[in-house]
Amino acid sequence: MDLIKLSRISMKHLITLHVMLDTLSVTASAERLCLSPSSVSKTLTQLRENLNDELFYRHGNQLVATPLARRLGPTVHQMINEMNQMLTQEAFDPSSYEGRFSLAMRESTFELLAAKLTARVLEASPGMRLEIWSRDSMGLDSLAKGQLDFIILPHDKSQPPSAQSNLVWETLLDDEMICLMRESHPLADQPLGIDDYLSYGHIGIMDSDLNVPYFEMQLAQHHQKRRIAVNVPDFGSAAVMCHHSDLLFTCSRQWADVALQAKGLVVKPLPFNYGEVAYSVVWHQPSMNDPAQRWLYEQIVAVSKAARSEEEKTA
Repeated sequence: MDLIKLSRISMKHLITLHVMLDTLSVTASAERLCLSPSSVSKTLTQLRENLNDELFYRHGNQLVATPLARRLGPTVHQMINEMNQMLTQEAFDPSSYEGRFSLAMRESTFELLAAKLTARVLEASPGMRLEIWSRDSMGLDSLAKGQLDFIILPHDKSQPPSAQSNLVWETLLDDEMICLMRESHPLADQPLGIDDYLSYGHIGIMDSDLNVPYFEMQLAQHHQKRRIAVNVPDFGSAAVMCHHSDLLFTCSRQWADVALQAKGLVVKPLPFNYGEVAYSVVWHQPSMNDPAQRWLYEQIVAVSKAARSEEEKTA
């Protein structure tokens, strides 16, 4: 262990690297840290010299992290969390807290939970700032890098990627899958059979993080693959396309019950075994050392329980 070399790297250097990996901007990092851009640049220069790596380089108009900087990201994030825990042993007081948390959600989760969660959090902690990103722009790797605190998404229960063992998945809402079609669809007035389901084109949802859904594998093994005619980024876009075509859309019943885009569409049960589906919250395991993040997690769970109770009452 080179203690002399280690002594040249302080928490200031690690925090600057952490924020730079998040913002990829000296100016934005300076604003977040309440420092001048020149001060951030000076800290980065010191860290570059100590690590013998450029850390960030300019490509066109953007800064890009080097492989070493990206590799250090999760470790630095964990070290900062552990240091924060040492400094905040007292009970967390949401009413006086001033800080930022970042979440990412599928568009379907916005419909179900986002508004109620935001209202609950800001009522109890008016100084807290929430950033809610689209799941398309921030993926599961952003949790380990410290760019996100939580992701909430719908998925097959068999789907969490086993390769990322440091991610924790917790079910918030159990759900079921349905098939949507427009009112003038040829299948709208009759039971939906498997042959009918497979004879029409389908609208698919793009997702670069998760594996092939269980229901897709079931179809391929026991029947045949469905024909995806169009891929779109979210449920709302798919529902809009359903209104204007004979394409079928397979999605979450809980979303379809509340989404404005799904109003007026015909709901059919799926004619095959599709496994178990749910909405889950995902986080990077070491991040729960932060009392503020544990509190936010508790609010997510509470809002989900309330949504589940409402669903049971209307069932």
